Order: sequence, then structure tokens, then C-alpha cells
Amino acid sequence: MSTELTPMPKIKGTFSTKLVQEIGTGTTKRKVIQSFLYFAEEKDNGEIGLRVLNENDVPAGEEQIISKEELLESFTPEVELYISTVFPAIQHLNKTLAKADRERQHGNTFTAEMEYGKALKIDEDNIRANFGIGLCYLDRNEAEKATDVFKRLIDLDAAFGKQHKHLFNDFGISLRKNEMFDEAIRFYTRALGLTDNDENIYFNIARCLYDKGQKKESLEYAEKCLAINPQSKPALKLKKFLNTKKGV
Repeated sequence: MSTELTPMPKIKGTFSTKLVQEIGTGTTKRKVIQSFLYFAEEKDNGEIGLRVLNENDVPAGEEQIISKEELLESFTPEVELYISTVFPAIQHLNKTLAKADRERQHGNTFTAEMEYGKALKIDEDNIRANFGIGLCYLDRNEAEKATDVFKRLIDLDAAFGKQHKHLFNDFGISLRKNEMFDEAIRFYTRALGLTDNDENIYFNIARCLYDKGQKKESLEYAEKCLAINPQSKPALKLKKFLNTKKGV
């Protein structure tokens, strides 16, 4: 007979908490109770990621990290609400995003834009939808619309998280290919302050600076990339090329 213990399932669901506030003074003083709903999901390290539910019943905004003990002490599980409302809303959003991604990958950027637009009506700060619709604009060389998306994304810390790394890279490369060099450099520079040392970000900045004609600065960033990974073939190639140029 096996003696292995079955691992406990990770926490995932809807939780509520109440905030009691006193307003007014003297005889007008009274207590006001406000209730807040959150989506909680346990991470591999046992911590809890907490995001508020928006008016469309999906998790939105920046994630807060709390302990499991704090969740169980200060929050109340709302199982019925999760099953009947929140889970179906999240599923609907994910299906919409999946359809949008497929259409974009097949080159159907107008259909993809429409689907990403539906997702943004559900969650206006959804990272995947913002990146996706921005990539649609860049694929069609619609720089002005892409700039509006860029401005939204650069203010969202979550856009530079590891889970969105492939979208982040695609967006930065597309900005460069559309000769939006200043935006691409600003985008990558913003990422440097929010991610671990990433050789690829330094190389991408170097590439943007080279395309912009700033060869001396490009060499500096290529060397920063090589300081992290001395074997980086793209950075070695760029450095060799730049060193053969007169004045660099």
C-alpha cells in the first residue's frame, strides 16, 4: 500500500472581505461597511496572488501578494459566486483572447482587432489584449494607433512580467521594424527596471540604437549584453560589426 500523501489542491476562487469605516462626528457619527470581491490564486511558493474583481466579474488591475494565513483570516470564500458567475466570466474572456490570438497568427488582423476589442471591454487593462491589438496596428503600419497602445502598456507594470515575455518581445521588435525607435528604446528601458538582468533586452536596445544611427551607444549596450552572456552570438556579431566601423 502506498504511503505517499496526496498533495493539497491549490487555492483558487473568489473571496470577499469587509471594510468598516466610521464617518461623521458626534450625533451624526455612524459605521459604514463596504464589501470587496477578489480573485485569489495560490502560487507554487504558497503565496496568494490577489486581484480585485471588476464590474464584469473578472480579475483586473495589479496583483497583490499576501500569505495564505492572511487570506484565511481576513477573507471569506464565495464558492457559489465563483462557480455561477466568476469562473464562466473568466472562461469567456479567455476564449475571446484565444480566438483573437489565432486570427492574428493567421494574419487576419482586422478580425483579431475586433476580438481583442471585445476582451478590452471586459477588462480594459488586460495585458494580452493590449499587446495583441497593438501588434495588429503595427502589422498594418498604423503608427498613431500603436502609439496609443504603447502609452497604455508602458504604465502597466504587469506588461513586463515573465508570463508576458513573448508578447513583450514581439511588441518591442515590431516597434523597431516600424521605425518607432524612440518608443522601442523607452519600452525596453522601462523593462530593465522591472525584470532581472536580461541579456536580450540590452541587445534589443543596442539594435534599436544602431538602427537609429547611434552606433557608439549601440556598442555600449551590446557590451552590456555580453557582460551578462559573453557567448551571445547576436551581440558578438553586432560588436564585431560596429568595431569595424570608422569612429566607433
